[in-house]
Amino acid sequence: MSSKPWLYPAPTYRTLETYWDTDDDAPGPRCAHTLTAVAATKTHGPRLILFGGTTAIEGGAASSAPGIRLAGVTNSVHSYDVLTRKWTRIRPAGEPPSPRAAHAAAAVGTMVVFQGGIGPAGHSTDDLYVLVMTNDKFKWHRMVVQGQGPGPRYGHVMDLVAQRYLVSVSGNDGKRVLSDSWALDTAQKPYAWAKLSPEGDRPSARMYATASARSDGMFLLCGGRDASGAPLSDAYGLLMHRNGQWEWTLAPGVSPSPRYEHAAVFVGARLHVTGGALRGGRAVEGEGAIAVLDTAAGVWLDRNGLVTSSRTSKGQNDYDPPLELMRRCRHAAASLGVRIYIYGGLKGDILLDDFLVAENSSFQSEVNSPVSTSEKSPSVTSPRAFHANTTSFGVSPSSDNESEIPSSSGLSMDKNSMEKLRQASAAEAEAASAVWQAVQSQSSPPPEETSVSDDNSQIAETLSDGSDTEADVRLHPRAVVVAKEAVGNLSGMVRQLSLDQFENESRRMIPMNNDLSYPNKKFTRQKSPQGLHKKIISTLLRPRNWKPPANRKFFLDSYEVGELCYAAEQIFMQEQTVLQLKAPVKVFGDLHGQFGDLMRLFDEYGFPSAAGDITYIDYLFLGDYVDRGQHSLETITLLLALKIEYPDNVHLIRGNHEAADINALFGFRIECIERMGESDGIWAWTRFNQLFNYLPLAALIEKKIICMHGGIGRSINSVEQIEKLERPITMDAGSIILMDLLWSDPTENDGVEGLRPNARGPGLVTFGPDRVTDFCKRNKLQLIIRAHECVMDGFERFAQGQLITLFSATNYCGTANNAGAILVVGRGLVVVPKLIHPLPPPLQSPETSPERVIDDTWMQELNIQRPPTPTRGRPQPDLDRNSLAYI
Repeated sequence: MSSKPWLYPAPTYRTLETYWDTDDDAPGPRCAHTLTAVAATKTHGPRLILFGGTTAIEGGAASSAPGIRLAGVTNSVHSYDVLTRKWTRIRPAGEPPSPRAAHAAAAVGTMVVFQGGIGPAGHSTDDLYVLVMTNDKFKWHRMVVQGQGPGPRYGHVMDLVAQRYLVSVSGNDGKRVLSDSWALDTAQKPYAWAKLSPEGDRPSARMYATASARSDGMFLLCGGRDASGAPLSDAYGLLMHRNGQWEWTLAPGVSPSPRYEHAAVFVGARLHVTGGALRGGRAVEGEGAIAVLDTAAGVWLDRNGLVTSSRTSKGQNDYDPPLELMRRCRHAAASLGVRIYIYGGLKGDILLDDFLVAENSSFQSEVNSPVSTSEKSPSVTSPRAFHANTTSFGVSPSSDNESEIPSSSGLSMDKNSMEKLRQASAAEAEAASAVWQAVQSQSSPPPEETSVSDDNSQIAETLSDGSDTEADVRLHPRAVVVAKEAVGNLSGMVRQLSLDQFENESRRMIPMNNDLSYPNKKFTRQKSPQGLHKKIISTLLRPRNWKPPANRKFFLDSYEVGELCYAAEQIFMQEQTVLQLKAPVKVFGDLHGQFGDLMRLFDEYGFPSAAGDITYIDYLFLGDYVDRGQHSLETITLLLALKIEYPDNVHLIRGNHEAADINALFGFRIECIERMGESDGIWAWTRFNQLFNYLPLAALIEKKIICMHGGIGRSINSVEQIEKLERPITMDAGSIILMDLLWSDPTENDGVEGLRPNARGPGLVTFGPDRVTDFCKRNKLQLIIRAHECVMDGFERFAQGQLITLFSATNYCGTANNAGAILVVGRGLVVVPKLIHPLPPPLQSPETSPERVIDDTWMQELNIQRPPTPTRGRPQPDLDRNSLAYI
């Protein structure tokens, strides 16, 4: 475990107090039900929807007949409000589905879809019932599906894959145990089920398994019971390739226990598995009752760490309340943010009505949840009675008097268009929430201590000492743009564009000379007897004629990566946390592995070489060098090599993707393994992430312009707060300041002031123009340059020009069709935007494009399935408003 600190053990579950107005609002004891998480809307916070199940049993210890029989099957619907911890029974309009248990459910936007199950009259139909929750008006709707479908079945699994495909797998049709898989495209009307014929290692027939879809499109099937009644311990991932072909892959690792009738749900890349039954209905006991499959690392973990062999019993007689609490089956689980919720289930012949919660973190009950601070609070405004979901095992909720991280209290605020953003960025929201959770647990000082003291003006005076007589920062009224239509020789094919009429005149071309003649500035070149960085520069720094490797194999081995990282690390260790730079400076935003775009920007606007412009201008990169794109390895290795070659002229600061918890999920880890082999790839990925912990966190240009990756969030009021952050620093060991610095965003526009909830995930915020004005005034700054968000023109002004968002990768994730930009800060502090447009499709063959598509790479397949964070200030693509995908 010491060599892999990011492999956190399985969490510990505790009971959670909940409330209701009437007894009818409480779900009561039940099993074989579903619990589905629904994201917040404009009018309502996040909630859990509980449906169906069995509310009574027949037989048991008091009966002469052997065994038990489930009874009291229901179709009642109960909603749990995460913010108020209150249960409410809802009675939607329309024709409800029949009473059922052992059915399947999946969230599609703010709707919940139910299918299959078994009830008093036998098998339920395979109709899809949709629970619509628009403007708090609940309504049942039965979807019209054409053609043949999966047919009536129970004990099957279903979830939404890649935010588009409803996938249903396995179950029992009353005649036999099944192994088939079906998919329904929610964006394509008329709706129709398609029977899949996946390639790869297919799972055996099973029922009472669990399945959950990872946010990047991986559908993971776990456990179950085979046709002979034996419990299974295997897990399989189902993924759709770019060409539409589906494939099963056997998950690695050793499961702590075989099981069926268990529960499983993803938080980030970690599948949390709880409870379950063994042959004969005996419950899974001991450490095996609580497990995690870390799909990023390919290992199973229990509360003690890495699992190397199955252990179906405790192996000790010590009474362990949390493990005893999880000795159950036929319960239901759901996740919101970093929290896993569990309701009910069956323990022996007893139906349970307790509500459990755990956090996806190495720090258990001490963690303050970003999902809902109300779940830590004893105060409830409702005068009605409450119910404490405690059990005889003596497990109590965590203390109610823990200090809380300050928040915008905005989960109940009007978010207007943030709903679409939230749904499109589900993947990053989960990852952000996991990091935020760890940060909260480490933030030992009370929130008040992060605020700025009254001597802030003295700090600001120090920052701007001697600069009052210098030129003010101003944005040039025109941007320099490379013509979108110009391919090949772009000499002279540039234009100047008025910022005031930027969108209206975006297709006008005016030839100009874009060479700026700055006076020569001193630069130093680092000597390297090994010459590795020179080899990298010679291989990669080819702005005009760089071609991606035909076979995708990376040209460095793990030993060379280690040598490169060590040399760069020694330089970063000597640098300040906040760099002090002199103009002129060329500033780059997010690159995200789109190395072809970096080469185009170098080609059009100069590159860091003695043959280029390094002798008179510095280069500053604002983070997010890896993930999403196809060539993260080329991007980060070239930038590190340039840093070694020109340590005083090339500057790198950290982005939110320069963290293992994040880039394990969004492509970099997969690229390292795919292109360097598993052993070398994992080693290289680990070494890069160790290096990232040393990266500086911000930069000041002439003490008047501050550059950072994310923003100032709620906690950053002075530059000194950033300077006090000590490196090396990991995300989970950082503070609220680090999270705000790397994760926060400006609000939607200048009209939205203050602090608001951030669509990236619970616990994160957006900050308004008033915060920007106040920060700049306190610190005597004139401009904030930040990256972190895709913007259509490559740059975007905010707070009346006091903040600029910069994004350098074009056509982000192959879907945004955005321009990329850099900002050139001249010696007179005039800021000139320079743009490139996305390349048009290749005229002859894909091989002629520097970012050609390679269909048979796992990284690209995951990337095309992974929903990107939406472009700032732009609506999502028009979808059929009547389709499930629209939500």
